[in-house]
Amino acid sequence: MTKEKWIREVKEWTNSILVALLLTLVIRTYVVQAFKIPSGSMHPTLMEGDKLFVNKFIYRFHPPERGDIIVFKYPEDMKKDFIKRLAAFGGETVEIRDGKIFVNGKVLNDRATFGQFYYYNHEPYGGPNEKIQIPPDAYYVLGDNSANSTDSRFWGFVPKKNMIGKAVFRWWPPRRIGKLN
Repeated sequence: MTKEKWIREVKEWTNSILVALLLTLVIRTYVVQAFKIPSGSMHPTLMEGDKLFVNKFIYRFHPPERGDIIVFKYPEDMKKDFIKRLAAFGGETVEIRDGKIFVNGKVLNDRATFGQFYYYNHEPYGGPNEKIQIPPDAYYVLGDNSANSTDSRFWGFVPKKNMIGKAVFRWWPPRRIGKLN
């Protein structure tokens, strides 16, 4: 191989690697990111060790919906990412009563999301006989495993600016691969 051919080969490889790195960075930053579930707070929906893809651009086109499984920056430590189910929006009132979630006085009983779990009261943001008003530009989030979830009942609200995206697909373990509800 001549020196010129070798230099041209190295330049081609270097360009290919740089383009691949740039695409990876753009996709991970703005489109989709993989996350690993570190705790049992979303059990049985998500198990420790599950690996997910999170859609980071979906909320640029339409607002989040109640029941979405969202990833966000933990309000008390922005270096940590948390995953929970979105229960209420800014301006709404939440009450936890008899193991059920009430938003603006109406029970959330959809069997695919809130209706299948028992929710425990916990202060300061979800104590017994307490109605919590969600501030504007914030969300109230809960773990599906209420007995073992540190969520809005404990630390309050998730500011909209902390939103990372919607968990959409579990890709590990193989026996649990599939779309998330």
